Amino acid sequence: MATSAAPDDSTVRETKAEEVLPPTLGSGSQPPNLFDGTTRLYISYICPYVQRVWIARNFKGLQDKIQLVAIDLQDKPAWFLEKIYPPGKVPVLEHNGNVIAESLDLLSYLDANFEGPKLFPRDQDPAKQAFADELIASSDSVIIALFRAGRAQAQGQGDDDISELLAPALDKVESSLGRFSDGPFLLGKSMSAVDMVYAPFVERFKDFFAAVKHYDMTQARPKLKEWIEELNKIDAYAATWGDRRLQLAALMNKFGIQSPVA
Repeated sequence: MATSAAPDDSTVRETKAEEVLPPTLGSGSQPPNLFDGTTRLYISYICPYVQRVWIARNFKGLQDKIQLVAIDLQDKPAWFLEKIYPPGKVPVLEHNGNVIAESLDLLSYLDANFEGPKLFPRDQDPAKQAFADELIASSDSVIIALFRAGRAQAQGQGDDDISELLAPALDKVESSLGRFSDGPFLLGKSMSAVDMVYAPFVERFKDFFAAVKHYDMTQARPKLKEWIEELNKIDAYAATWGDRRLQLAALMNKFGIQSPVA
């Protein structure tokens, strides 16, 4: 297992992928040689939208072709705002002199412009592609429900209220996982872009609710439990999590809940 440099707190992190992760760049950092022909993915280590694209990069085996550049979103470098992406958001891809943003757009862009395993079934399986389109189009409703439940927890609402907020989103994922019987993923036997869209949010909130209210989101949802277990067996996915305590701390801080990480 490779030891890699921690981006945020100067501690050491380990990943299953043999990749040394770069340090996080803040306002005092110097830029890389921008637009020199290097393909760069600008990321934050704790952002679930970034994680979607980072998983895709790894899954397609592009670690040597797409360089990671970590940005401190609380202390953004001026050069990032001025020369790369003025809105200041990540993920952003610098490729062939162009800048491409938005996680869902980037999943399609990576699949169309880079070699490696396909993220979408497209022509190989029209039925699965149609379901992929449906799930991606409705993904925001699941994510919104997760965040609403998180805010409700922070506001001290009762367990029944929080369960009612969570149930539709979790049951949707559970039922979707049963659509195809050839495997444990949302499109069956193989991880796809659809899993990458949902999993960074579902797993974060699974850890969050386990920590703050001892609630297991996978209880009575066996497909959801198996899905998470199978995803974490895939290096391309597991390597994007780093120290889970930092992910949990970031989400707890977002809701104003005291973090377990000092």
